[in-house]
Amino acid sequence: MLPPELPPLPALTRAEGELIDRYLDVVDLLGRINPAHHGDTYRGLRAAQALVAKAAELRDALTLMHQRGETELHAATLARALRVLDGERRTARVTVPPLSGS
Repeated sequence: MLPPELPPLPALTRAEGELIDRYLDVVDLLGRINPAHHGDTYRGLRAAQALVAKAAELRDALTLMHQRGETELHAATLARALRVLDGERRTARVTVPPLSGS
């Protein structure tokens, strides 16, 4: 049995796709650094080191969009793309988890 098919990505410009990809790269690294989640300091250190390069790539994606005249972010379309790419779960790792009932 095959897994259920994911919904298709909305139509994005190449620059918007790059923005989404770089944003999720940064989010994933921030989730690994988050001190509210279990992990070791070396893992956080490696993620923090990688974050510098990924943040620069995110900046470059936004700069390219701006230079090409893509001056407006289409939030609804980009949010749909983030949902298809599991952005809700990935961004949840950046937040402080709720208190447990114990």
